Amino acid sequence: MTPDLRTGYLGLTLKNPVVISACPLTERIDTLQKLEEHGAAAAVFPSLFEEQIEREEMELHGLYETGAETYGESLSYFPDMVDYNAGSTNYLRMLELAVQSVGIPIIGSLNGVSRGGWVRFARSIEDAGAAALELNVYGIFPDPARTAADVEAELVDLVTAVRERISIPLAVKLPPFFTAFANLATRLADAGADGLVLFNRFVHADIDLDTLRVAPNLVLSEPFESRLPLMWVALLRGRVSASLAATSGVHAPADVVKLLLSGADVTMTASAIYRRGPEHVRTLVSGLSAWMTENEYDSVEQMKGSLSHAHAPDPGVFERVGYMRTLASFSRWMP
Repeated sequence: MTPDLRTGYLGLTLKNPVVISACPLTERIDTLQKLEEHGAAAAVFPSLFEEQIEREEMELHGLYETGAETYGESLSYFPDMVDYNAGSTNYLRMLELAVQSVGIPIIGSLNGVSRGGWVRFARSIEDAGAAALELNVYGIFPDPARTAADVEAELVDLVTAVRERISIPLAVKLPPFFTAFANLATRLADAGADGLVLFNRFVHADIDLDTLRVAPNLVLSEPFESRLPLMWVALLRGRVSASLAATSGVHAPADVVKLLLSGADVTMTASAIYRRGPEHVRTLVSGLSAWMTENEYDSVEQMKGSLSHAHAPDPGVFERVGYMRTLASFSRWMP
């Protein structure tokens, strides 16, 4: 019997747990249709950035040119709006077209870290037809005067503000760099987050030795990166009320299987699609189905979380004791 691949995420029923992460691929209607054809259960639309909205509003008020020379170099670090979304108006138009062009749920995405006027665009994304909204928290906090408590309180406040604006499900995509992550996850769920996406990957800065300039350097993910979300999904499964999505390092059917066993409701992928094309979605879905059949799992719901922290035969492997055992095991191979 063919296993049931359906899964619940953010209150949505998806045909399988393979979702396309927010990336430029999902704003192309032809690519989006191919992804659906090959089995993608949902897709996250590229993010609308807080900086894009602020920049657009400055232009509308005639402030963009005034004083621009005082921070002109900093503007060069932000993608040209012609190349990426072209501002909020065009973003909403493209999102609406995407929703109309495919049958799978399209999840909108807002990328920001502050509570400001841009939050109102959450409602605009809902009005454009998005099935849910992913709040993409992408920020580095270098100010030594800001404490961890300050940053987390602002994030909880931001989620509360967005939740008040929309009626569709809300997911929060987080970086892993928080002091007490489990506590923050619980607070975000209590503030209205219906789901948590673990984890955001940063575009790290690099130094070009030819030009002696600092520049962003995008590097696609590698399979080993799935271990971090696997650990935290396993730790949070059953401890937070929110849905859990695992992203980063999802390249092969085995990655999907492991993350589901750890407790993920869905797995999200982008880098593997860039490397292998939209047809790779079919490989992920069929590989998952084959593994489930071989291991006598009737449904995805049955397997989800069966090896989470709460259900693992040896929960210690997810904690510090696992670190100790790994070092002890490795030392036996030292010359």
